[in-house]
Amino acid sequence: MPDPFFSAPKPRKRKRSTTQENGPSTSKKYARGANGRSSSNGKKPSGPSPKTKRRDEELSDETQDEDERAGVDEMDLRAPDVDPDAYESADEDEDETPAEKRLRLAKLYLANVKQNVGLADGEFDAAEIDRELISARLKQDVAEHSGKVHLYVADSYDLTHPPSLRTRGHRFSVTAAVASSDARWFYTSGKEGSIIKWDLRTGRKAHTFNKCRPSKDKSKGKGKQVEEVKGHTDEVWALALSVDDKYLASGGKDRRVGVWDIEKDEWVKGFGGHRDSISTLAFRKAPPSSSISTQLYSGSFDRTVKLFDLNSMGYVETLFGHQAPILALDALRGETAVSAGGRDKTVRYYKIPEETQLVFRGGGTSKWADEFDGMDVQSDGEAAPDAPATGRKAKRRGGKTEEKFVEGSIECVAMIDESTFVSGGDSGSISLWTTQKKKPVFTQALAHGLDESQVYTEDVETVRKPRWVTAIGSLRYSDLFASGSWDGEIRLWKLDANLRSFAIVGAIPALGVVNSLQFVPLPKDALAQAEWASHTPTLSEESPVVGAIPAKSKHLKVDSVLMVAGIGQETRFGRWIEKKGEGVINGALVIVLHPRTLH
Repeated sequence: MPDPFFSAPKPRKRKRSTTQENGPSTSKKYARGANGRSSSNGKKPSGPSPKTKRRDEELSDETQDEDERAGVDEMDLRAPDVDPDAYESADEDEDETPAEKRLRLAKLYLANVKQNVGLADGEFDAAEIDRELISARLKQDVAEHSGKVHLYVADSYDLTHPPSLRTRGHRFSVTAAVASSDARWFYTSGKEGSIIKWDLRTGRKAHTFNKCRPSKDKSKGKGKQVEEVKGHTDEVWALALSVDDKYLASGGKDRRVGVWDIEKDEWVKGFGGHRDSISTLAFRKAPPSSSISTQLYSGSFDRTVKLFDLNSMGYVETLFGHQAPILALDALRGETAVSAGGRDKTVRYYKIPEETQLVFRGGGTSKWADEFDGMDVQSDGEAAPDAPATGRKAKRRGGKTEEKFVEGSIECVAMIDESTFVSGGDSGSISLWTTQKKKPVFTQALAHGLDESQVYTEDVETVRKPRWVTAIGSLRYSDLFASGSWDGEIRLWKLDANLRSFAIVGAIPALGVVNSLQFVPLPKDALAQAEWASHTPTLSEESPVVGAIPAKSKHLKVDSVLMVAGIGQETRFGRWIEKKGEGVINGALVIVLHPRTLH
């Protein structure tokens, strides 16, 4: 016999009664006579029994409650003297289809774009120019939201004699230099522990954040609170500016991330948590809003990346993975970050919302051979700019063989777009990466040539070794990036349209060790009052070409760019390389790249 616990209960039938408008509900069946037949006169019995009456009343109450609940849902609770259409939006229609809604929103967007571009209504002669401007603006908005490379401007800049500004004010080597997005201020940090604020218009000092001395309070006890030092107490190695130019972040050997208020030039907060020196900092490039906070990433020698939220001034999380000190870090608009692990020879791509990471392993080999190999070598030992990207196995001619340089450390990294980035190492090679492949898409060997050093041995007179790529920076979402070393120049590179390779575009003189590089799109008329940034216009700029689009509309596509480089006599983290001599100073180099004009 089955267990009654697992047997399904029998469904019970419930008699429902029909309600009438006047009077209680009654059963449809008539009472039967004594012989079991229904009465033939068609009349209802004189009255039901007490039990039947009580049951019918209960069922009638349930039906009435259900009808009342349904009636409340359908009731119009608005006041009778108010127009029902007043509750509907003026822009939305109740009977509007999704297609009509998209069309209406598109028209509003075009109207806003037309207003932002500054087009005048009724300009019949400039209608074609207006359509071109609106089309270019729409394409730019779509490209910016896609997070891919959409600015192909590497060939558009004049690199012959760009205006430049050199500053000096640090006693020791400059470790970092960053400029604000409005091109009003820029900041430099040095190994002596100070941060200097500079005016980009005049090139003079505006403020100095000096090194602080730690408190010498030797009292002990759990209840004793040590007052926070409002500044850094050791070397400052990294700087970063928020997108809205509100906060300046700094870090160094004192293991603290400092946050400064730019407008007030005051210390806001110091974040702890790292167990070793802080080597790199980067802000998320998305403009802060109600749904997007100001996020700051910090990389340290303790092999971790920490994330901070500056809206709430709090710590968020720690990202692990690297097996060696982190030397570089970069981020763009998305919630992703790229870090270089130095001696572990890996680049890690962190996806913050998914809490996952992609690992890209470097450690490739750079080869060098003499001129018989087919690779031109200049008299000073540098590889020519048009040298092949990767050296091939050289044939022995005249007793000379090729030399191989294995990448032992990835020193720097910079993001091109949300899925493409470049890195530089101590083997002198620059690698192009994409998130779709684990190996580099392209590698430029010996990007800054070879360095000769004299040795006093019998068999070997000189030792050739590649110059490290000490700094790398990119113009966000464009095909232009730059790299620096201690060869006396900053080299500019251009990515091809397919993002599969890159080639050198030009070089800008820069004596010393380049420790940091940054590109900032220059706002219109931002440095109009700066004498050092003046650009002498050519004849083609003063007068537009007849029968073509005016020169003003041509310049809307390519804007001027500010490149900021931190240069010193030593590298950021040590004194392995020292460059001294005439023209080598501890300071910053600011260069304005103006678009090349038509002739």
